[in-house]
Amino acid sequence: MSEKSRRDQRTPILLLVVFGAIASGIGIAIGLAIHWFPVQASTQAPKIDNLYDVLIIVTVPIFVLVCLIVLFSAWKFKVRPGEEMLDGPPIHGNTKLEVVWTAIPAIMLVAMCSYAYARLTNIEQAQANEMTINVTGQQFAWSYEYPQADGKSVKSDILYLPNNRPVRFSVHALDVIHDFWVPAFRMKIDAVPGITTHYRVTPDRLGTYAVVCAELCGLGHSVMRSTAKVVPPATFNAWIAKQKNPGAASAPGATTSTTGAGAPTSGAAAPAAVDAKALFSSAGCSGCHTLADAGANGAVGPNLDKTLKGKSADFIRTSIVKPDAEIAPGFQAGIMPKTFGSTLKPAEIDALVTYLGKVAGK
Repeated sequence: MSEKSRRDQRTPILLLVVFGAIASGIGIAIGLAIHWFPVQASTQAPKIDNLYDVLIIVTVPIFVLVCLIVLFSAWKFKVRPGEEMLDGPPIHGNTKLEVVWTAIPAIMLVAMCSYAYARLTNIEQAQANEMTINVTGQQFAWSYEYPQADGKSVKSDILYLPNNRPVRFSVHALDVIHDFWVPAFRMKIDAVPGITTHYRVTPDRLGTYAVVCAELCGLGHSVMRSTAKVVPPATFNAWIAKQKNPGAASAPGATTSTTGAGAPTSGAAAPAAVDAKALFSSAGCSGCHTLADAGANGAVGPNLDKTLKGKSADFIRTSIVKPDAEIAPGFQAGIMPKTFGSTLKPAEIDALVTYLGKVAGK
């Protein structure tokens, strides 16, 4: 083969290399410039984002390489006119090439897995002054329990967190598989019936953040939402103290109780202290039902303005604590949580029954 022929064969390869390098550089720059995630609200978030950046830097050139080889092969080795019925030329294996294209991806895969493992292991290490919070998922709501040193506990439908204090979540599920995820924290884990899973975060940014379910869990999956509030430590301690006092009113949007042998419960609070309209939203009802007075337009469950019209207080109460006792036409059993009888205080159930009977039952 003449020198000119060799140069002619090398030219397309060199052009591919140059074009691939340029395309990879542009792709990496774009990938790193895009803000893929919400605001960082935990000490773990920057480390997860950095891991994602490393993956972009490694994978964009691979993507470009594969695309260029496919396009080059389609152009270089396409069927010419008159060759439609011919077999392709015989191709013999190249052992060295096969070893290279097998070894390089294997090495890269092991390296990336090792890096990811080291990074994730680092952010999951136990921290001093760590607080434990029990998280429970059910169709279609999240609830949170704060164990206390005196054996009592505080429960809430809103996740309150002290800023800059490590937290270990113990995650449970009452019915099907859910996934506990606060996007701003970057960490998530499945909630599996019969199993307790765990992960750690350290919130480091004051604010209010979304809590979502990242596992398809039924018809109401899209409305399985809650709120995480990161507050100063002094504010958090004051909130805990207030919830442990049976005579204190609940924080907006939160339900509370204290449990333990012989301990009183906040259910003893006067029903007049319960804001039923706010509770309708904080307990998750507004995400599934339509109720004009509460500004709710959920469609997972029945329209309460219609289905509760003319219904008695007993019917409304039964619909809350035993939702499958009577199913509204067009819906099916198992959509509404069956745990409101235990997660809501008696005074709160009474207030909801009175409220719904007033605004929807007439």
